[in-house]
Amino acid sequence: MYYISAWQYYVQYSQIMSQTTRNFVPITAQYELFVVLPPLAEQKEIALRVERQVKLINALQIRVLSDLSTITTLDQSILAKAFRGELVPQDPNDEPASVLLERIRAEKAAQQPQKKRRRRSRG
Repeated sequence: MYYISAWQYYVQYSQIMSQTTRNFVPITAQYELFVVLPPLAEQKEIALRVERQVKLINALQIRVLSDLSTITTLDQSILAKAFRGELVPQDPNDEPASVLLERIRAEKAAQQPQKKRRRRSRG
């Protein structure tokens, strides 16, 4: 199964493939395919190792998905704490955010040049 899905087999297969409305290998050309097989004991060992690696990859995938979920939850928690002002100790002498925002708006308004209105001449 692993050999048939391997690139080397595909290259060999594609060289004798015919095309009509879909790809296929004619029965007469199938005899040209060759499969190199190691001894049965080695095949079993290879299959066992591949299956172990697939299980490991699946376990890692589950772990990654779980960690991504945890990261999303942590991001939301951090943002919530930031908006509540709980990330760092607060100085009681600091002005409230509403006062700071109002002061910034006032400073911006003072810096913007006043637009001169043109008087229309009536004529």
